[in-house]
Amino acid sequence: QLVESGGGLVQPGGSLRLSCAASGFTFIWYSMNWYRQAPGKERELVAAISSGHITNYADFVKGRFTISSDNIKTTLSLQMNSLKPEDTAVYYCNARRLGVADYWGQGTQVTVSS
Repeated sequence: QLVESGGGLVQPGGSLRLSCAASGFTFIWYSMNWYRQAPGKERELVAAISSGHITNYADFVKGRFTISSDNIKTTLSLQMNSLKPEDTAVYYCNARRLGVADYWGQGTQVTVSS
């Protein structure tokens, strides 16, 4: 199970921190990811982190967003700074073990607007 929290309304240039609490699977066996989906658009990968804390970011968030995870607490976070209106989307937590399982959270809405 993946449960996101931390979404909301923020002004352009502001910050938000998303969290995802994971349970029911062996956290360190999975890569953990944040995706987002804006209205009328495809779901897209925002950031990823391995159990060894190797990170990858989409070009459109590099330098602004930071993904982190805690293998003991089994949590995933996304610190989002310098938010732009185009960051408005539903953000989803994802846990993936290739060929084995793919889990999704329910999503949390992030709205960047003045």
